[in-house]
Amino acid sequence: MNIKHRLIVMNFLEFFIWGSWLISLGGYMILTLKFTGVQVGSIYGTMGVASLFMPALMGIIADRWINTERVLGACHIIGAVLLFWASTVTDPAMMYIIMLLNAMFYMPTIALNNAVSYAVLKKEGIDVIKVFPPIRVWGTVGFICAMWVIDFGHWTLSPLQLYVSASSALVLGIYAFTMPACPPVRETKKRTLLSSLGLDAFVLFKRRRMAVFFFFAMLLGAALQITNTFGGTFLEDFKMSYADSFGVKHPNLLLSISQISETLFILTIPFFLNQYGIKRVMIISIFAWVLRFGLFGFGNPGDGLILLVLSMVIYGMAFDFFNISGSLFVEKEADRSIMASAQGLFMLMTNGIGAFLGGAFSGWVVDHFTENGIRHWPSIWFSFAGYALLLGLIFPFAFTYKHSAENDLKPVIH
Repeated sequence: MNIKHRLIVMNFLEFFIWGSWLISLGGYMILTLKFTGVQVGSIYGTMGVASLFMPALMGIIADRWINTERVLGACHIIGAVLLFWASTVTDPAMMYIIMLLNAMFYMPTIALNNAVSYAVLKKEGIDVIKVFPPIRVWGTVGFICAMWVIDFGHWTLSPLQLYVSASSALVLGIYAFTMPACPPVRETKKRTLLSSLGLDAFVLFKRRRMAVFFFFAMLLGAALQITNTFGGTFLEDFKMSYADSFGVKHPNLLLSISQISETLFILTIPFFLNQYGIKRVMIISIFAWVLRFGLFGFGNPGDGLILLVLSMVIYGMAFDFFNISGSLFVEKEADRSIMASAQGLFMLMTNGIGAFLGGAFSGWVVDHFTENGIRHWPSIWFSFAGYALLLGLIFPFAFTYKHSAENDLKPVIH
């Protein structure tokens, strides 16, 4: 198997693990375990709490002491054990603790997966910007396949979704140890205290454009967390009025259109970055979030199904144009010696602080618009759309970056 195919398998499994529970666990906790919106939001927020420090910490370990692929494998094996444990839990406090521990070992793997992919491709002399997006798209395919497995198995409201995730995590944990070696960068020069602590990726904040970029990436990370947490619950709540509709019978299949859209938009990233640059790509992403939430507010699984489908399609642009493009932008801006740490820092801002804020904010909004157990979804989604619109109005003035094809796509020689 050539290296591209090996990376495809790795990316597929990386996101199959997440897709097995990320979209459906919220519905399981609210409708089966009877957790409140705030409890569910806080449990999803564990990904944000863990990402405040664990991706950066694991990035430091990979940059300084242990091969990146070994760190990746160990994290997945530990995560598998925790997911098996979570499947047996019905208490919200215990679920919070276990999912926090799981997040501490899973969230770093997204950045580590990118770091391994970039390192292996560069070692083979392959153009990362052109080749990585078609490889990464298989991660989204893995996410979609996981959602379909859970949906066709009728496990969206069952703990069996966690068994599926745990099993795939164990497989990837073992597989990661077979990947080409990605050793730490050995330097002969004397390190500063900042470098010794592995915090040198934070020097990126000294550049104004990078500081602004990371700040808005954090705020967009909050937007992503909102739909991850309550998208499934939103569709499940239509069971009373649209019990026979496709969206209610197969919520994961409908939501998976979002990930199918991702696979298409990932492939357009090199073109959009080359033609428009990171600033315009980010602006497109922000306004796509406005449409994503707004269409949810107007749609339903009956005569409004087309609006939900459009929202799913737009999600691909909203997610990819800040998440994947952002990762590539950070890779271009960061020095080779801090590559894993820089990807960890990006994860810290998006899936760390951003996800934490998104989980807390979305849980509060859902409970605020819930009366006698009935959630008023249009008000909920329009609140989120207003949030994204505010970001879209501010970002063009805050982020100053002059685009050229060379600036945005040509790798920096480190």
